[in-house]
Amino acid sequence: MIHLKEALIVEGKYDKIKLSSLTDALIITTDGFGVFKNKEKLALIRSLAENRGIIILTDSDSAGFKIRSYIKGCTRKGKIYNVYIPEIFGKEKRKSESSKEGKLGVEGIPADILRQALIKSGVDISDNVGSREEKIVWADKIMLYDDGFIGKDNSEEKRKKLLKLLKLPSLLSSNSLIEVLNTMYTPEEYKKAAFTINTEENTIPKG
Repeated sequence: MIHLKEALIVEGKYDKIKLSSLTDALIITTDGFGVFKNKEKLALIRSLAENRGIIILTDSDSAGFKIRSYIKGCTRKGKIYNVYIPEIFGKEKRKSESSKEGKLGVEGIPADILRQALIKSGVDISDNVGSREEKIVWADKIMLYDDGFIGKDNSEEKRKKLLKLLKLPSLLSSNSLIEVLNTMYTPEEYKKAAFTINTEENTIPKG
């Protein structure tokens, strides 16, 4: 298992599944060209680039390069690593036919080739840090519920305040928020933000 502090940006869910067996990194999908219209996801990618750096790993076809170029152009202030896969012609097993350009996407590239591509990019990697299940996970839905950020009458308003305080996209889902909290913030940072918001809530005059 490869440990990466940077977030890994890939095109689709099958790319994410493939990389999840290779690295413990936070993996964000662009949903193909969907990121072009998804302002909230783009804002998240920007935040990740500025706070921890991102690794762009898209397919080696023209669409992959277009997505890569778009993300690079939108994250000029952040730390970006570009990882390229070789042009290997073939068809992924799950597909009935090859892609338009006949090249394998990230999901179809052998794991050892992907690993070497990461090493060649200059990304600082380390091995044998344990599986994804062994990572320390401290944020969950119960915690967010107890702090009033989900499941209660004013949770949506409070969650938006939390996202603003943590400089995260305002429409980030609760599931995505949990994933981001576990990878980008310490428990102490979260507790401080939650305390600030709940203190403000309790000091607002009623009626």
